[in-house]
Order: sequence, then structure tokens, then C-alpha cells
Amino acid sequence: MTTAALLDVDGTLVDSNYHHALAWYRAFRDHDLTPPVWRIHRHIGMGGDQLVAAVGGEEVERACGDSIREAEKHRYAELIDEVRPFEGARELIVALKERGHAVVLASSGHGDDVERYIDLLDARALADFWTTSDDVERTKPAPDLVAVAMRRAETLSAVVVGDSTWDIVAATRAELKTLAVLTGGYSEAELLEAGAVAVFESLVALCERLDDTPLR
Repeated sequence: MTTAALLDVDGTLVDSNYHHALAWYRAFRDHDLTPPVWRIHRHIGMGGDQLVAAVGGEEVERACGDSIREAEKHRYAELIDEVRPFEGARELIVALKERGHAVVLASSGHGDDVERYIDLLDARALADFWTTSDDVERTKPAPDLVAVAMRRAETLSAVVVGDSTWDIVAATRAELKTLAVLTGGYSEAELLEAGAVAVFESLVALCERLDDTPLR
């Protein structure tokens, strides 16, 4: 059975993690809350359905979680034009396809954002499938999104490529391995401690070592 590649998008294929951190900060500020940006960044990669409580606490989630999420969506829209693909992103997808792997863009982003990223990556004709937050009730670190991606790829054999500890936790809960890249701002030590089987400095470095990875 050919192993499928489940590629995270935000922070892995496109350089958006710090834009998201700033958008969440502004969304919290819109509600007279001021969590430090570094704390928000530590939770980027976690789905928005869980991030508000993780950063602000359950009381904030109960009082205004949905409103903060809606504000973040608008705040991020103000920044999304600045988001660009990482060097080697499209090349990685091409290399995976050339080796016979199904490629699923396993994103927990909003549907409109994911569609924009696919066009940025010029990957509409390359990726076999993609996911959005609309596909699941619980996003990362819950394994639901990974399960949806595997069902769409019609496979029981897959490897996740991600940039955050939350990607790795979700993959581990789905009993999958993760190849991690440093593009999201998490350290190599953090990613390895979370359970990544290998960490690469960039997507270019991953492409260069692709035949030596568990995807082979």
C-alpha cells in the first residue's frame, strides 16, 4: 500500500503562523483582553475552536469565544495578502506525486483561506484532496482532521508533515508518524519531544532527504 502524505498547510506550506498570532492578538484586544503574543504563538497550530480557551481560559471561552473567533477571521483577512508559500512548498508536492504518494492538504483553516492557499501554491491540479475546519467538529490537537484526510485518501498508511507540536499530537493520536519542519517557529527540541520522527530546517531540506524518510 502506497503511503499517503498528509500535509499541514498553515505554517508548513505557507508562511502564516505569525500573521495568525497577530490576528488572534488583535481579536482578543477587540474584547479588551491582552494575552502576550508569545503565548498565542505557542498555540498556533491548534484549531480556533480550542485556542480561545487554551489562551484565555474557560471563562473567556464561555463569555465570548465565538465572538473572538469571528473577530480573528476578520483580522486575519486584513493580513492574508502578505502570506506567501515557503520555498520548496510546491516542489515538495510535486516530488511526492512523482513518487506515487497520494497528497492531502490536511488544513484546519477556514474554507476561503484554504482555497486561497491552494491557488498560491498552484496546487489545485496536484493535490488529491484537501480539508478545512468545516470538515470536523474538533480540530487539532484532536485527531479528527487526520482521520478525515485518511478517509479521503482511502488509505490506512499515511505520514503527516507539519510544523507545530499540535500537528504531532493529532498525528500521534491517530497512530501516525510526523515529519516536522521548523517553518512554524517551534524548536527542533520541542518537535522531537512531541514525537516527530525527524525534523528538517526547511521544506527544501525535506525534499532533498525525501527518499530517506519513512515515506519511502
